[in-house]
Amino acid sequence: MAKIIGLPKLSPTMEEGTLVSWEKKEGDAVDVDDLLAEVETDKATMEFRSFDKGVLLKILVAEGETLAPDAPVAIIGEEGEDVSALVEQAKAAAPREAAAEPGAPVKETEREPEARREEPAPARPTDGRVLASPLVRRLAREKDIELAGVRGSGPHGRVIKRDLEEIAARGPAPAPARPAVPTRETRVERVSQMRKTIARRLTESKRDVPHYYLTIDVDAEPLLAFRADINAELERDGEKVSVNDLLIKACAVALRRYPAVNASFMGAEIHYHGAVNVSVAVAIPDGLITPVVRDADLKGVAEIAREVRDLAERARDKKLQPEEYTGGTFSISNLGMYGIEHFTAVINPPEGAILAVGAIRDEPVVKDGAVVPGKRLRMTMSCDHRVIDGAVGAEFLALLRRLVERPASLLI
Repeated sequence: MAKIIGLPKLSPTMEEGTLVSWEKKEGDAVDVDDLLAEVETDKATMEFRSFDKGVLLKILVAEGETLAPDAPVAIIGEEGEDVSALVEQAKAAAPREAAAEPGAPVKETEREPEARREEPAPARPTDGRVLASPLVRRLAREKDIELAGVRGSGPHGRVIKRDLEEIAARGPAPAPARPAVPTRETRVERVSQMRKTIARRLTESKRDVPHYYLTIDVDAEPLLAFRADINAELERDGEKVSVNDLLIKACAVALRRYPAVNASFMGAEIHYHGAVNVSVAVAIPDGLITPVVRDADLKGVAEIAREVRDLAERARDKKLQPEEYTGGTFSISNLGMYGIEHFTAVINPPEGAILAVGAIRDEPVVKDGAVVPGKRLRMTMSCDHRVIDGAVGAEFLALLRRLVERPASLLI
């Protein structure tokens, strides 16, 4: 018997999702656990798999539409069944797209009547950027397709998977005669699922969590020398570690030795975590995500480096699973590669603290009574005052300083 299939809640934080691509078409046979579609949530592009067996009789939503969990998306049943009544039932159900926030642009699911619909516009806002999901961007790279020249058939000219498949079938298109010239017009772009979640969580954090900030300035020369020695050993295997990998290890060791900072305020309770799970901020096209290095205190630096590279790569492709970006107990955000020497970061609840890492800078220092060239590194920890008192935060940073300036102790 035919039934309406709703959009499942694919992650604990999912409040709405964008249906990126259908992997089955109407008339296809469907088995239990078959991949039906890919859905972009607030953190990743997730697989939507079937819980039913039968035939995909009707697709109810187009690629690119944004939906609330449980919204009707398809009808599955036996071949030849009449589904007209179910189609009407789905139309009468709740609106497909989750309620827009105040001031949000017109919903992408709204369409002009067929008689007025025009040829899709190029998927290029006024500043030359292309509207496309991270999944579509990855597929375009794999197919060697330049998105700037693609006319998207999705909402607001968004490029969807079907557009790339049609281009690949036709063969490569000739390059445009000359590049598009940016204009001075204001660009209005719909807020992505990830950006909505970032905005909500950071607003809640700054509003509800009493932040205070502690800064230390450390001698980075020993850390750089230690890194050079490690990389010399790893070179034959084609591997290397970064300063950030070493800082993840240093923070993890400090948290193990000073567990008062490895804590979360949970209303009527404070949780002092047994595991040391370090969240690492990774910038991706839609914003920021914090994949977690679990049990970082128990892992070697080379293992941490491999894990961080893998997590970061899959984060940029929005392929992380929910358990890979939840459950952190402490965060690190490093903007040193951008030349930023000092900044403060917003706490990632329910974690109790986040460490903001700046650039290593050349600076004259006094050693043994003489002024000599030195390497300095400034780090600022944002603390939740409900969990971490000032003296506790200061003692933790003093321990972290000792570990960074005597990095051989990380191996003990």
